[in-house]
Amino acid sequence: MVHHRRLRIMMVAPTSFFTDCGSHVRIYEEARSLIRCGHAVRVVCYHSGRDMPGIQTEKITVPTLLKKLPLESPWFKSYLNFLLLKQAIRCARTFRPHLIHAHLPQGDRMGERLKKRLGIPLLQDCRRSITDVDAVTPVSVLHRFIRSRKPALNTGSADYTITSSTALAQDLVTQCGVDKNSIYPMIDGVNTALFRPGPRTETRAKLKIPPTVPLVVYAGALSRAHGIDTLLSAIVQLQSIESPLRFMIMGGGYEVYRTMARDLGIERMVMFTGTINYKELPLYLAAGDFGVSPAISLTGANSQLLNYLACGLPTVAFDTPGNKEMLGEAGVYAEYGECSDLAAKLSWLAANREERSRLRALGLAQVEQQHSWERRGRALDEIYRVKLRR
Repeated sequence: MVHHRRLRIMMVAPTSFFTDCGSHVRIYEEARSLIRCGHAVRVVCYHSGRDMPGIQTEKITVPTLLKKLPLESPWFKSYLNFLLLKQAIRCARTFRPHLIHAHLPQGDRMGERLKKRLGIPLLQDCRRSITDVDAVTPVSVLHRFIRSRKPALNTGSADYTITSSTALAQDLVTQCGVDKNSIYPMIDGVNTALFRPGPRTETRAKLKIPPTVPLVVYAGALSRAHGIDTLLSAIVQLQSIESPLRFMIMGGGYEVYRTMARDLGIERMVMFTGTINYKELPLYLAAGDFGVSPAISLTGANSQLLNYLACGLPTVAFDTPGNKEMLGEAGVYAEYGECSDLAAKLSWLAANREERSRLRALGLAQVEQQHSWERRGRALDEIYRVKLRR
C-alpha cells in the first residue's frame, strides 16, 4: 500500500455549523471521510451551531448582546464574515494548512483572500448556482442581472472547483466560463453506516401512525424552490381521488406550510414534524413506504435522495439531470414541475408492491456500489494530491 503525506485542510464555512441541513451534512461528511483518509481537518465557522464528535471547529467569538441577532441581517452577516476571516487567519498561524477548502459563495470569496495571504491552493465546493434561489425566477429582472454578473459572482480565483452535480459543473463552464479542466462534479454521498433499512414499528408507534397506512416521506428544506408548494398541490389531487396515502414532511420552518395545508383542506393527509436531528433521521425514514422529492432545481444538490435509497425507500422525483444522476434506474420520474404527474406517479407506486420491492433492491445496490461517503473521501483525496499537485 502506498502511504501519502498527511495533509492539513482548513475548511472555511461562513455558516452556523452544524445544523441539520444539506450543506452542513456535506461539510460534516466530507470532513469525516478526509479524516478517515488520514488527513487533519479544521472547520472555521460562525459562533452558533452544535459541535459534532470527531470534527475540530474554530468558531468565531461574538459579543453576547449580538448573539441573538438574525443571521439574515446584511450588516450582521458582514460583521460575522469579518470575524470569520480573522479567525481563519489565526487558525492558519497554528494549524499551518496545506490548502483551503471553501464552502458556500461567501466562503469562496473569503478563501480567495486567504489564498492571497497564505500562498496556498484554494478548492471551491459549489453546491448550487448563484441564481438557484427562491426569490429568483427565469423571467425576473433580478435573474437577468445575476446572469449578467454570474462570471464575477461564481468563479473567484479557486485553483479547482468541485460541484454537487454534473449539471452544475456544466452550468459553470457554459455560463461562467470556468475552465472545464479545473472543475469536477462530485455529488453528495451517503453515510451507509447511519442510513440503512430499519424497522417501521418504533417510529410509527411514536407518531401514532397505524402500520397499514401507506406513508410517503419527505426530508429536506421547506420552500417553493424545494417544491413543497407543488407537493401540496399534488396531495390536493390525491385527496380528490380518495387516495389512502399519508405524508410525513420533515424540515424546519413548516408553519406557513401547515397553514397552507389547512387552507387547502388536506391537513388530515399531511404530518409536519419540524427539523429532525441528522443522526435520528434514519429512524424516521424507516417509517415510510417510499420517498418523494419535489425539488425543482435544475442544477443544485438533492442529497436526500441518497438517504432515501440507503434506507430502502423507492423514490418519486421530477425528471431532472441531477435527480437522474443520483437515482439512476432506481427512481420513478414525474414530468418536470407538473403536480398532476407527480400525484399520478405517487399513486402508481403506492399500488405496485412488486415494483417497490424491485426499486428497493436496486437502490440499495447502487448506494453500496457508488454513493458512500468513503468513496467521495477517496475522490477528494485524489483531487487534493493530483489536481492541486500536493
